[in-house]
Amino acid sequence: MHAIVYRSFGEPEVLELAQVPRPVPLRHEVLVRVRAAGVNPPDWKLRRNPYPPDYAELPLTPGWDVSGVVEETGEYVGRFKPGDEVFGMLNFPSYAGAYAEYVVARPRQFARKPAEIDHVQAAALPMAALTAWQAFEDIAEVSPGQRVLVHAAAGGVGHLAVQLAKLRGAYVIGTTRGAKHAFARGLGADELIDYTAVDFAEAVSDVDVVLDMVGGDYPARSLPVLRPGGAFIGGAGMTTSDMEAYARAGLRFGKFSVEPDHAALGAIAALAADGRLAAHVDRVFSLAEAAKAHALMESGDFTGKLVLEI
Repeated sequence: MHAIVYRSFGEPEVLELAQVPRPVPLRHEVLVRVRAAGVNPPDWKLRRNPYPPDYAELPLTPGWDVSGVVEETGEYVGRFKPGDEVFGMLNFPSYAGAYAEYVVARPRQFARKPAEIDHVQAAALPMAALTAWQAFEDIAEVSPGQRVLVHAAAGGVGHLAVQLAKLRGAYVIGTTRGAKHAFARGLGADELIDYTAVDFAEAVSDVDVVLDMVGGDYPARSLPVLRPGGAFIGGAGMTTSDMEAYARAGLRFGKFSVEPDHAALGAIAALAADGRLAAHVDRVFSLAEAAKAHALMESGDFTGKLVLEI
């Protein structure tokens, strides 16, 4: 089968299209013919720097998000049958090899793809939507009337987080470039801040929940915008000193990593099926164009998600 591989760590150019053996499902796994693979920040970050360093054995195939059709099932699989359309986030944070014509994984890492959306839209959902879902459902428990600040509100996680927070009845504030305000407002954001022109820490206050996938100095700058009892949820860049500062302030904080979640993925599928949640796909690339997709993602010059169509 065809797959994208890299034989050394580095720039997007290390990605190459290669012929590799088709995986064979174990008795408790399913083989899925991939129709589309989502591109996410961990894909390029781990292409540059393996994590954990002693775990990565080259060559590697990047990617975790897929949408496709079940080709074959192991003898102990009863959830799906050949021909079923499925989507999911596979094995994260272990390497999964989603940039390929076929993948294997345990059936609980998939959900049925909604018939109402195509494979490209479905492949854009798993990692980003699960991140926002787990942040608002399992950690912060966002409820009606709360004020939620979503950093990078037009990004992969951010644009889905805006939608999910609104579905939970929150007042949503987003940070994004001014050129993307109309897009974020169309998702339901109540208030938007151009972070290139305004310091959000001076423009926002009394926030119940902050969701930050930016990192850097955002955790420290977000602390004063939270009201007593508020919660900060970060996916990257929260240092020990940041956590100590939040603890001294009596604020809740969480540095978390998304994980496969069949039940949540099924709930996300139901929302996508009736149009209440939609991934915005900025660009679609072929499998052979994976390096171009990575270069664009690293540049940040896009809105929503990028997807490889296979």
